[in-house]
Amino acid sequence: MPTTITFNELRRIKNQLPDGTIHSIAERLNIPDESVRNYFGGSNYEFGTNMGIHIEPGPDGGYVVLDDPTILEMAREVLAKSND
Repeated sequence: MPTTITFNELRRIKNQLPDGTIHSIAERLNIPDESVRNYFGGSNYEFGTNMGIHIEPGPDGGYVVLDDPTILEMAREVLAKSND
């Protein structure tokens, strides 16, 4: 089920992740690190793929519709554990 989040909130989540989290998520999902970075707003399609994000203009950097929230959920789990 698609999930909607603001672009700035998506970037805040990415920026709060501990070092190595992008690689860890990529490894768990068996996808390139760059694909996970692209999910969080990156644009390196030479080494990664589009991960089903759609950005629309709007407040707080615009709205991002994520086709699959799996990576976002994994990132939130990492943040929750690091805040314990």
